[in-house]
Amino acid sequence: MASEGEQVNAAPAMAPASGRKHKPQLPVWLVPLLYAVAALAAGLTIPRLEGRFWPELVSPMSPSAATAIYSAIASGMIALTGIVFSLSFVMVQFSATAYSPRLVLLLARDPVMVHALGVFVATFLYAVGALSGVDRGGSGTVPIVSVWIVVALLLASVGMFVALIQRIGLLQIHRTLVFTGDQGRKVIAALYPPQGSPGATSAPQAFRSGSPTQTLIHRGSPRSIQSLDIDGLVSLARQTGGTIEMLAAVGDTVVELTPLLRVWGSKAAIDEKKLSDRIKLGAERTFEQDPKYAIRLLVDIAIRALSPAVNDPTTAVQALDQIGDLLMRLGLRRLEAGEFRGGDGEVRLAVPFPAWEDFLLLAFDEIRFYGATSVQVMRRMTALLSDLIAVLPAERHAALKHWQDRLASTVARSFVDAEEKQQAAVEDRQGLGVPRRYPG
Repeated sequence: MASEGEQVNAAPAMAPASGRKHKPQLPVWLVPLLYAVAALAAGLTIPRLEGRFWPELVSPMSPSAATAIYSAIASGMIALTGIVFSLSFVMVQFSATAYSPRLVLLLARDPVMVHALGVFVATFLYAVGALSGVDRGGSGTVPIVSVWIVVALLLASVGMFVALIQRIGLLQIHRTLVFTGDQGRKVIAALYPPQGSPGATSAPQAFRSGSPTQTLIHRGSPRSIQSLDIDGLVSLARQTGGTIEMLAAVGDTVVELTPLLRVWGSKAAIDEKKLSDRIKLGAERTFEQDPKYAIRLLVDIAIRALSPAVNDPTTAVQALDQIGDLLMRLGLRRLEAGEFRGGDGEVRLAVPFPAWEDFLLLAFDEIRFYGATSVQVMRRMTALLSDLIAVLPAERHAALKHWQDRLASTVARSFVDAEEKQQAAVEDRQGLGVPRRYPG
């Protein structure tokens, strides 16, 4: 992070998302493993500690009853774990493939699923380990602390099972769409300042003069840019008196020898490792600083629903509901937010951000193409464009009217019968529900 005198002079609404350091993310497999190691260690040590330091703390339960209960919990829990997670992963794979294959990892890495697996495994292993403390050394006693730990883990397993069932309910199409839309709403609120907030005052690309002093090249397998440490990059640029220009945007996939960034006007070379550390790369895109990703997933769900194999235009209409909300929020934000200044007021970092036209192209083009013969989809898109024009400021209208013309052209080309053309051109938020007007 930059020092106090080197803080990014960006819009306040931008700072929370773009200024934070990358948080290390634990591998999915490591969380259940930690649960398993901790439970096994506790199951083998706690009964011994009880017998040594608190021999008077014993349960009224007989050793034979405790052995039967621990054994039943252990055998039942491992069977439950296998059945529940086999079915869960099958449902995740089937549902995510039906909606979009890009949702598979997102759902499989859900914290509830990961921690539920950990709690289930911990309950099984602790029950097995606690068996060693029953009637230890022929004492004929059952340590009471271990009994209560097993009960607590069993109750936690029941709670995680209920939470897991609720989480699997998110695989319903409407909940999946709302969840995806919620991710987009979060990143829009964090990334873009409201319209009217201070923006860049220098001429675009004014920092370019002469030749770049340094270029950072990606080396390795294809990776997606997941996020940028804005404050860190600004601090590095200011230390050398230069300006960093990102050549790849968040969400881009970079391959071997792809240029990541250029440095302009720097008095000295910046350590390439420090630059690389401030660019978070991963195997797939994330929502963190990428508002396009939520729209991309919603469009994927819509066009898959419009395929001849599925033929479900109602799902496409529901996806357009979420897309419309995201576009409405984007249209009320200042999207021209790609320049970041240091404490000296100079532009120290330039990042490519999508323009309003880019969002509209992503949101409308493929759905318009694949849904061209669906009266329901055409009516919903017509209503959506009218709603956006009615609410958003005037500077957004030109691009929206362009898409109105393209949509009208699609309707005219796709429907031969005059009555069908008239029906497809109606504004209807439900697709086939309550029309607001007929053209002409």
